[in-house]
Amino acid sequence: MLKGYESDHTKFMREWLQQHPEELKEQQQGRDLWWDRGLRDLDEQARLAAARVPQKPYYYDAN
Repeated sequence: MLKGYESDHTKFMREWLQQHPEELKEQQQGRDLWWDRGLRDLDEQARLAAARVPQKPYYYDAN
């Protein structure tokens, strides 16, 4: 990797976000929606953990 190299796209995005700081909030909301959606609601996480059924070590074992 080239030290100090920054692609044109990275430069554009960095400058654009500096000119439009309100987009950082919308970017975070999108991340929360698609990536961190399970991390926000602790009650929902606890309910799902309690409902989880343990899986056998060898899935295809009939016994």
